[in-house]
Amino acid sequence: MSDPVRDAFREESAELLLDLENGLLELAESQDDDEIIGRIFRILHTIKGSGGMAGFEDVSAFAHEIEAIFEEVRNGHLEVSRELLNQTLAARDLLKAMIDDEGESSLRQEEARQLTEALRTFFPQTNETAISAEVSDDVVESREETTERLYRIRFRLAPDIFCKGVNPLYLIRELKQLGRCRVIAQVDEIPTLQEFDAEQCYVCWDLILLTSAGLNAIRDVFIFVEDDCELQIDELSFDDDEDPNRLGEILVERGDLSSDDLQAVLSERHKIGELLVEKNLVSSSSVDSALVEQEEVRLQQKRNSAGTSSIRVRSEKLDLLVDLIGELVTVQARLSQNVAGQTESELCNISEEVERLTWALRDQVLNIRMLPIGTTFSKFKRLVHDLSQELGKSVQLVTDGAETELDKTVIDRLHDPLVHLIRNCIDHGLESPQQRQTAGKPSMGTVHLSAIHAGAYVIIKVEDDGIGLDAEALREKGIAMGLIPANSELGDKELFSLILQPGFSTAKSVTSVSGRGVGMDVVRQEVESLRGTIEIESREGAGTCFSIKLPLTLAIIDGLLVNIGGDNFVMPLSAVEECIELDHRTVEKAHGRNLVHVRGEIVPYVRLRDFFEIHGPLPELEQVVIVEVEGERVGFAVDYVVGEHQTVIKALGKLYRHLQGISGATILGDGTVALILDLAGLSKLAEREEKELSA
Repeated sequence: MSDPVRDAFREESAELLLDLENGLLELAESQDDDEIIGRIFRILHTIKGSGGMAGFEDVSAFAHEIEAIFEEVRNGHLEVSRELLNQTLAARDLLKAMIDDEGESSLRQEEARQLTEALRTFFPQTNETAISAEVSDDVVESREETTERLYRIRFRLAPDIFCKGVNPLYLIRELKQLGRCRVIAQVDEIPTLQEFDAEQCYVCWDLILLTSAGLNAIRDVFIFVEDDCELQIDELSFDDDEDPNRLGEILVERGDLSSDDLQAVLSERHKIGELLVEKNLVSSSSVDSALVEQEEVRLQQKRNSAGTSSIRVRSEKLDLLVDLIGELVTVQARLSQNVAGQTESELCNISEEVERLTWALRDQVLNIRMLPIGTTFSKFKRLVHDLSQELGKSVQLVTDGAETELDKTVIDRLHDPLVHLIRNCIDHGLESPQQRQTAGKPSMGTVHLSAIHAGAYVIIKVEDDGIGLDAEALREKGIAMGLIPANSELGDKELFSLILQPGFSTAKSVTSVSGRGVGMDVVRQEVESLRGTIEIESREGAGTCFSIKLPLTLAIIDGLLVNIGGDNFVMPLSAVEECIELDHRTVEKAHGRNLVHVRGEIVPYVRLRDFFEIHGPLPELEQVVIVEVEGERVGFAVDYVVGEHQTVIKALGKLYRHLQGISGATILGDGTVALILDLAGLSKLAEREEKELSA
């Protein structure tokens, strides 16, 4: 049986460890940045404290060793070095492994012991260092005193919090470690002995905390109980020239007392605290807590702060919500179809209102699943750092468009293709520092990772400023592998796409990074499974650019419903440009070639009736849907266009996973199934068949 506290720690620690890795990589570039050092220290402190609370004692002890190192760095006793950062990155990886296997492996414990010994060698040893440390301590203490802030913290845990293994005293102990802390327990809700349940939590706490750690450090204390806790954190404001808030003002500000009740009591001109308690307007413990706050405010400077709040939801719940919305969209389509033939105006109005609300709900739910792609981009800093050291190259990663949002499902599946592309850029694309200097380039190579919205798609580019692709070498390799005929005349674009073929590699030797010819094939397969496309541009000596075009979401799309011989198909509406009519005379004039004139431009088209071998009488007028596929205009001839359709995408079964030209299916309002067309795949298949027939 899973432990909710330990499960919560595993989930939260994954984000903390990612932040730790990013912080260490940023510190490698800015070794004197106090803000980054402080952030790393707080992350380690949080992992140490939360790991102990969740029962991960080995994790807590190991994190404490790393924290001690960065406490010396933060206090100015220890300089940041490349060796220190490498050892800390290794320690971060070991922390993740210990959390994943819960520290049960003796091998993990031995690794932790060895790394601990290696980390301890960084501690300063000499008396001279100790003397300078004392001086530095005075400076740090002086500096922190000028940045201390006063916070009011009120937290109420869920009544069943004890059943989840949480001890509130640990939270208070963590807060006390952040600075000077006054604690007031609110005990007014403790019931009589007959109604008392020892497994329930009836107490809430008010704390007045003076600390230089900041708001984020306070919130980190509650990071594993935020879903089971009412938490309010306010930074107290005051001025040396003004009196602090009076007792009544504090109680009104907290929400313990209304302004009207305060004015009524003040009119009696007695001690306000005693009168409020006497009239049962507030509890005596609330008055005591307000008095403590009043006392602390008198001692400090004026500061302003604003708190933030958020809610954490498991991705499985969001996936289930999207599935339910998909079913709702299908039912709404059935309702609209059935009402279409009705004359009852009230029923039609209700159907239109349900349709409007369903579309709005769909958009909101899909927006919830949209995440900034920068989260994925940040993970590659470590990859670039490790590969540059392994290959002896100097490489920097530059990112743009980190705020670009994409569906969480797409982001999760995008990680592996981007890893392969970045590894390929560093290993094959970028030269060694000596070669770059000889070519007149900076010794440090650059990998540029960017994302940008383009309609209903996101375009992600991975670029390098390396040697680029040799088109002639690719041609020779393609001929040798039998991928292209020896007398073929292919453009650079077609030659570049050869590197996406299975087993294709121009590497002269196999390394631990690449050279086996499998990575780029994996990229192509994964991108196509996401209903995306990949294009390659390159200039010899200037670099290579991989462009991945992906739909924003894989769950629900706007589609164009078409019909061929009584069968329904759906095209992604975002790719559709226009629809034109196609009569028999136009077909006869083309002399068997599938070409149509669109305002002076010749556009090739695919007759889907012939492609899918659908028999039956042809309509008098066919329609050609003009779409954009990989930057080219292509037409698809259908019997007639039904219209726009809200398409809930259903994956095909394993039996049809290798089916080309079809990306999924959807259920229409009448319960029938319509296949969703893969326009890029259909275009390639049709082009391949035409080449085979003409050969």
